[in-house]
Amino acid sequence: MRRNAPAAPLGTPLALGLGLATSLVLVAGCAPQGSDNSPPPRASSTKTPKAKKAPAPSGRTPDGTLLVADFGADTVTFIDPDRGAFDSVRVGTAPYGLVVGDDGRAWIATAEGVAVVDTGKRERIARIPYTTDGTGDATYGEYRGGGMGIALAPDGRRVYVGVNRPGGKGTVEAVDTRTLKVSGVAEVGRRPFDVDVSRDGREVYATDHDSFDVTVVATGSLRTRRIEVAPYGTEGGLGSWLKPHYAAVRPSDGKLLLPFEGERLVVLDPKTGRSRIETMTANTHQHGATITRDGTLLAVGTGPIDPAQDEGPSLTVRDPKGREKVIPLDGPHEDIAVSRDLHTAYVTGGFTRDGYWNGITVVDLDSGKTRRLAAGERPLGIAVL
Repeated sequence: MRRNAPAAPLGTPLALGLGLATSLVLVAGCAPQGSDNSPPPRASSTKTPKAKKAPAPSGRTPDGTLLVADFGADTVTFIDPDRGAFDSVRVGTAPYGLVVGDDGRAWIATAEGVAVVDTGKRERIARIPYTTDGTGDATYGEYRGGGMGIALAPDGRRVYVGVNRPGGKGTVEAVDTRTLKVSGVAEVGRRPFDVDVSRDGREVYATDHDSFDVTVVATGSLRTRRIEVAPYGTEGGLGSWLKPHYAAVRPSDGKLLLPFEGERLVVLDPKTGRSRIETMTANTHQHGATITRDGTLLAVGTGPIDPAQDEGPSLTVRDPKGREKVIPLDGPHEDIAVSRDLHTAYVTGGFTRDGYWNGITVVDLDSGKTRRLAAGERPLGIAVL
């Protein structure tokens, strides 16, 4: 069913570049909660390079290596962006999001706790159990309990992880990166898909998928404020597809950018709780989002809700003036990272629902050309080391 045009004041982005190829993919997104306790069978619409392990580098892990969280396994995988995967480390059940600090330690949100990996030595050095009750047994699937979104404070002293309680409200747990212990817990909304930190480190933003909101957490007191984010309304509740997924903090002013359906970009001021809606052009169900230091937003389109009216998977590249280039992708994807020179994007094929595949798509952001690279098992979170 096609959504109506936004009634809120609009920005005036110009549509640029590449059009989308129509794709009859599996329905993508966020259907009502079920009992998905094991990874579904792999489903890929095209051929993916065979997972042939590349030789491991001697010494410490090179800069530019990719690290992905293997949601379909208990590992993170290290990937040479030219030659493919070369090593993996066991971290815990169904790892979801990950973040890497300047010290080279990676923090991974698993179903069991936050795993800590020395990426230079490629060794797990700790796993910190959650203190949130009601997460259930460590298991797999889109609705499994445990860690989801994760973010690192600007000063590196705290990691913040969104913890899902199946069937109930979630939490954000603050982890002290020196003591490797949970230092505080804040109640947030349902299924915190994504977690972000303000530029000054004073606030954490949990994007709560199943409660149509963003929870603002003051890092000093752990007090919370709820801001509804529902540009299509909340009709349908848990059964709605039109819910927030991922956000990005804009470097220029600290506002949150939340893409919806390749049609609407919610620009949220977390200080005032006010938002406006700008137009997007991809017309596809959107999940992962990131923003570069120059303010370019990248948003992953997973595919259509209604194949008769919506477009296929894509990557939207939106410049700070709102001009968009939409690059078609082959098959569903979930999350994204960008190379340090800003010329290449790496988009994970893991996807939180059926239709995932075991690799990443490497996207040349200048030409729009893409290639597939086998990498990990159902990779979701990704970072460039």
